[in-house]
Amino acid sequence: MNQLSFFSAEAVPPAVSDLSGLLAAQGQVSVTAGRARVSVVVDAPWRAEAVAELIEEAGLVAEIARSDEGSPLVRTASVPELAALAAQWTKGAVKAVPAGWIPDSRALRAWALAAGRSEGEGDRFVLGLDPHAPDTHPVLAQSLMRAGIAPTLIGTRGAGPGLRIAGHKRLMRLVENIGQAPDREEAREAWPQV
Repeated sequence: MNQLSFFSAEAVPPAVSDLSGLLAAQGQVSVTAGRARVSVVVDAPWRAEAVAELIEEAGLVAEIARSDEGSPLVRTASVPELAALAAQWTKGAVKAVPAGWIPDSRALRAWALAAGRSEGEGDRFVLGLDPHAPDTHPVLAQSLMRAGIAPTLIGTRGAGPGLRIAGHKRLMRLVENIGQAPDREEAREAWPQV
């Protein structure tokens, strides 16, 4: 029997700030005249559906489309509600992690949905990072440490840059925060195993 953690994403009310987890991953934000749009290209349809659901839970409209390369793309409409998030996550025209940012459980869930992957026999989990924003990688590692989950920063070989979480206690802490995998076989295979 699974017990809902007090810190779990399922126990916290949805908010627009949940989308910060998409920006911690490979998500992008664009700003136009006091409005902003968040978008993220993912590698599987289940991820697109789960991210769209998370966006809608936060009170925004989600659209699923295809990127120019043919991958699933999820985006919000350009809305004023995202302007503050965009301002926090950009420095000029460049994506930057807000000073002192600590991902809460719903932001961690968004990050895992967009770019999380299981490694080995499920004894390691990687939160993917934006390969086009390498300056964010060490800052996000520190942010995850402040959230109580010590990761190892891994490079661009193989499946791309990410923050690897290993060890039973760390994986338990992560799962307590992000909750259960979406009800899809592909999602369960990609989710941390504890």
